[in-house]
Amino acid sequence: MAGNTSGTLFAVTTFGESHGPAIGCVIDGCPPGLALGEQDFVADLARRASGRTRHTSQRRETDAVEILSGLYEGRTTGTPIALLIRNTDARSRDYDDLLDTFRPAHADYTYWQKYGIRDPRGGGRSSARETTMRVAAGVIAKKWLAERHGVRVRGYLAQLGAITAQRPADGAIDWEAVERNAFFWPDAAQVPELETAMDALRKAGDSVGARVTVVAEGVPPGWGEPIYGKLDAELAAALMSINAVKGVEIGDGFASVAQHGSEHRDEMTPAGFLSNHAGGVLGGISSGQPVICSIALKPTSSIRMPGRSVNRQGEPVEVVTTGRHDPCVGIRATPIAEAMVALVLMDLALRHRAQCGDVGPVTPRIPGS
Repeated sequence: MAGNTSGTLFAVTTFGESHGPAIGCVIDGCPPGLALGEQDFVADLARRASGRTRHTSQRRETDAVEILSGLYEGRTTGTPIALLIRNTDARSRDYDDLLDTFRPAHADYTYWQKYGIRDPRGGGRSSARETTMRVAAGVIAKKWLAERHGVRVRGYLAQLGAITAQRPADGAIDWEAVERNAFFWPDAAQVPELETAMDALRKAGDSVGARVTVVAEGVPPGWGEPIYGKLDAELAAALMSINAVKGVEIGDGFASVAQHGSEHRDEMTPAGFLSNHAGGVLGGISSGQPVICSIALKPTSSIRMPGRSVNRQGEPVEVVTTGRHDPCVGIRATPIAEAMVALVLMDLALRHRAQCGDVGPVTPRIPGS
């Protein structure tokens, strides 16, 4: 395995580079009979797309999906589904000065060390452009999960730099507000503050990190494996594979360090769980509560501020990255994180069905919340 495929029974292989003719993916293991068409991909790909506002990269791709296989009369056949998206707005000349230079905090140096060759145009395979196909595959997983199990996967931007989203006392997320602004931010009143911060960053030529949280509601108990293939382990691996992600939390995550056992344990009553510090996962298996996970994304590496590096000859150089880049990659990361969570959940749902589909209902069934 060369590291381009994720999943076991629901396997997704992506291919293509940022400035190549196209990007694509092959999805193997999708059950037959799911209604699917090119229109299903429009909404989520638009949510991920750059160029929607002044706060993201101004690269504008049409992101029109071509379904090459796996469908007959509008339904999946159970055979591999191949999806293709043409690259239409690549500007490779922006990277001419980087042919012999390794950008600091980027994948240039490590790709060179691994392969002995690299595509410098927009980062090649290491570009976030690749995540477009993850979102496309995630569309299929979201639809199957919703129709077969009533699962809904949604995310929001929880922190941008030092700015943290304000939440009501009951912790509820205003999902309508999340979809009404380009930041996927749950508090509409804070959006002007975000815009001011991003305008200042763009003017300075700098960048900042972010935190994205994903909530999967309706996940039934029982998904996930007991040792290897734990639900939280699979989620962590999938989310960590997203570009620029440097940390993953399940439930309270690192906040658990300061908690007492009497606080962190999610007590159970016949009426339901009294809390969800564990993020919906106990012993690597879903508990029936909402599955909650968060990712920390580093500041964008490609910035206009000069930085020290070396070239392929090992000589010291100064790097100033031009081109079209996101001052905060976290702004567009929400649909990507949603997709990875959905892909993991669908894969584990199929794995659970394969081994334990004959178990049937088990009592008692504690309400998830």
